[in-house]
Amino acid sequence: MGELEELKARFFKAYANLPEPEREQVVAIVDEKQYSWDRANAEISDDTELGIKILKKMKELGIL
Repeated sequence: MGELEELKARFFKAYANLPEPEREQVVAIVDEKQYSWDRANAEISDDTELGIKILKKMKELGIL
């Protein structure tokens, strides 16, 4: 499993364990824009370039 796939797996596990209200909280700021857990989940699920940036930022912040 590559690093990106491992980060995705860790993200999805963390996301699944979050209470619903927490999913609306900001989890990362990328390119001066704030992204909630919900938005991050959508981007990461769709394998977008933004989703990859969010994963990397979350790793950098020690969230993943």
